[in-house]
Amino acid sequence: MAAAGLVSGVAVASLAVTNDLAVASPAAHRAKPTVVLLHGAFADSSSWNSEVAYLRRHRYPVYAIDTPLRGLAFDSAYVEAQLNTIKGPVVLVGHSYSGEVISQVAAETPKVRALVYVAALIPRAGESANSLIGQFPGSQLTPQNLRTVPLPGGDTDVYIKTERYGTVYGNGLSKSAIDVASVTQEPIAFSAFSDKATVNPPARTPKWAVVATEDHAVPPAAQEFEADRVGAHLIHTRSGHDVPSISPEAVNRAIVAAADSVH
Repeated sequence: MAAAGLVSGVAVASLAVTNDLAVASPAAHRAKPTVVLLHGAFADSSSWNSEVAYLRRHRYPVYAIDTPLRGLAFDSAYVEAQLNTIKGPVVLVGHSYSGEVISQVAAETPKVRALVYVAALIPRAGESANSLIGQFPGSQLTPQNLRTVPLPGGDTDVYIKTERYGTVYGNGLSKSAIDVASVTQEPIAFSAFSDKATVNPPARTPKWAVVATEDHAVPPAAQEFEADRVGAHLIHTRSGHDVPSISPEAVNRAIVAAADSVH
């Protein structure tokens, strides 16, 4: 695997967007779309706790799916199966690696009516996580910071080394949060980072992208480049890679804007 080959991290907080979240109180006169949240590598659905609390407070239907992190084809099929149980339009939100998943799913599932990319990878057909991260310098998701575990069947799981977690992933969290997260992180299949997208993100689906300007995992330049080329509305936040935990206000702002675009 190329040195800059993985996904999903955290860093410094301190929003560059407004903290008051004058995030447009959504229109009360029409039904809200369902918001579906997908975490990235090394994380689980609890990374969305702040967003879930906000969305429920504002009466959005919301699901936070535990993405299997087994690879693009498997994870996309898993999410599509979950969406088949949801009625009505969906706003699909993906952090980091799951930017690839939501792009694939949205291209194949008409009920996805808006997309929100959070410090995310946004591939075109033929691109992989490795190629997207590696085209810009700055990622600390390098072999010396990672621990690999060979699995029966030939695949390999990847973790961030516990002692490097605070630098690579958690440098916007408190020390106590880093201490816990570094040992409860969810592994991702090594092969997931070389999986190539088979479709482009759907051109007509409205898109928002939260760009983390202090990211140590997916370089901010990569996030901005990929968001620009798909025509996403940009929201910049002075945050590390784990934007859902560090800068939830920026994520909520993007989600509400995306939901308001759904008619």
